[in-house]
Amino acid sequence: MKKNRRFYFTMFVILCVVVGVSGLSYSKEMAIISVAGFDTDKMKDDAPKGWELEKNKGVPDLKLEKEGDKFALHFKSDKSSSYGIKKKIKVDPGKHPFLNWKWKAKKLPLGGDVRDKEKDDQAMQIYVAFKATGWPAKLKTPVIGYIWDNEAPKETIVKSPQAFADKVRYIVLRDKTDKLNEWYSEKRNVKEDYKELFSDIDEGKERKIEGISLYINSQHTESEAESYIYDIFFSNE
Repeated sequence: MKKNRRFYFTMFVILCVVVGVSGLSYSKEMAIISVAGFDTDKMKDDAPKGWELEKNKGVPDLKLEKEGDKFALHFKSDKSSSYGIKKKIKVDPGKHPFLNWKWKAKKLPLGGDVRDKEKDDQAMQIYVAFKATGWPAKLKTPVIGYIWDNEAPKETIVKSPQAFADKVRYIVLRDKTDKLNEWYSEKRNVKEDYKELFSDIDEGKERKIEGISLYINSQHTESEAESYIYDIFFSNE
């Protein structure tokens, strides 16, 4: 009888430890949702694994380069280029409201300005797409664009000047006053940004995130741009 009690007690302790460890791992895992860790330099169909290339104009020029223990995505655009990569990802901003990433610019498009349709070029654009508000989804999808502009001052908030892009709204995070070739870490509360930018849609009522895109373009200014980005993830704090 004592042996049986000892056996069951031992199994109970082991079970508690296993459940405790599992619970700890689960909570750590759920604290972060990785978007682009880029832990390899392998590309598939001219894009990092899990991403899809989107070519608007010109010839895409992107590759993965070693940065510490990870890889950074290196973008370059010439006088006629506009392209990016996109990825479907389901995120509840109520549970993971913060978007984090690291980026740096090596060259800004000459005279690029998100406020001017004819000069709407940036060295890096990070788009967060939310659930569409209606049909067609292409015109009814709320999108926040976090950008590294040139002429528009930091903290500028503006709707896209391009035709049929009323649902694309920008926040300028970096501009020509920031140092080139220097890494910057960013952290944005996407949930709160959505409320501010889309108060005209359901009074800014929370919507689920359905995709992420990374873009570069310099075709409007007919100049060149170059940038790097990596370590993109959502977090709950």
